[in-house]
Amino acid sequence: MIPVTKTYLPNKDKYIKYVNKIFTGDKITNNGEMVQELESKLAKYLGVKNIILVANGTLALEIAYRTLDIKDDVITTPFSFVATTSSLVTNGLKPIFADINQYTLNIDTNNIKKVLTDNTTAIVPVHVFGNACEIEKIAKIAQDNNLKVIYDAAHTFGIDYKGKSILSNGDISILSFHATKLFHTIEGGALIVNDDSLVEKARYLINFGIENKESIKHLGINAKMNEFEAAMGLCVLDDVDNIILNRKKIYYYYKKKLKNLVQFQEQNINSNKNYSYFPIILKDTKQLLKIEKALNDSNIFPRRYFYPSLDTLTYIKPKQTMVNSRDISSRILCLPIYFELDKDIQNIIINIVKMNI
Repeated sequence: MIPVTKTYLPNKDKYIKYVNKIFTGDKITNNGEMVQELESKLAKYLGVKNIILVANGTLALEIAYRTLDIKDDVITTPFSFVATTSSLVTNGLKPIFADINQYTLNIDTNNIKKVLTDNTTAIVPVHVFGNACEIEKIAKIAQDNNLKVIYDAAHTFGIDYKGKSILSNGDISILSFHATKLFHTIEGGALIVNDDSLVEKARYLINFGIENKESIKHLGINAKMNEFEAAMGLCVLDDVDNIILNRKKIYYYYKKKLKNLVQFQEQNINSNKNYSYFPIILKDTKQLLKIEKALNDSNIFPRRYFYPSLDTLTYIKPKQTMVNSRDISSRILCLPIYFELDKDIQNIIINIVKMNI
């Protein structure tokens, strides 16, 4: 079976060395040695100052909202993984969608302005497939309207924007380190907090709100990363440059062979890529389903990221209709891309796509 992605597993002996250190230590969670080491190494690798590791990317979003005391209406994109929206709802916040740009696939800043109200407190944009949003325009809207900006940057590991880490934008950015990501900690995530004064609060919030053994300062939850996950992250981090390089070759081979046959996502010229995904936008749903079936019949399983459009979720109120997001969602398909994808298999995928267009 050829999946849309495949978890990268590092050298087993190397991982076992880290595990042995855990067994001889006295902590397997609660900000242990591995977590601290991984935070330090990631901060250096990513070029950021304040990184806080957590159990997953969804919890990173929830902690971000609580750290910034977000309330009421939050403007976000309907074209993302469901956690971007569900994390708002589970925290008592109201998602207000702004439709996407049909070429970049990111939230359209012109549409953000159209849905602003007196109850809007924040914007949660997504760098979709690692493609940088219109960062300066979002910052200007936020500044003019006294809004916080939390970037769902789940796809942006290793991406720079105008020569600096893309994670240095907004009030907080979050990363996902799920096993499907190019850098992973099995499960996991991180907050990048750009205001030094908020770092301590975020650390309390991921540990039940406990300031010390005798003081519970905030309403927190358990969002901590454990030592076994951090050990995996330390192993994968050593290999991540090679992972990105290999995916780059796969990415550009797809692009060369499918050029002029499908629509590609329009990239922000001010940022680099990490080659996490290879989405193709097809003529219509009929063509997508035809290609998907042909690939499935050959035991190849692409994925309809992101389908359905989040404005169609039954628990979203008020009901909203996002025309561009629904359209793109109905005809976008992510082709398999992962470290060890064989070129012969990639050629089979390409030929099946070509034959069914």
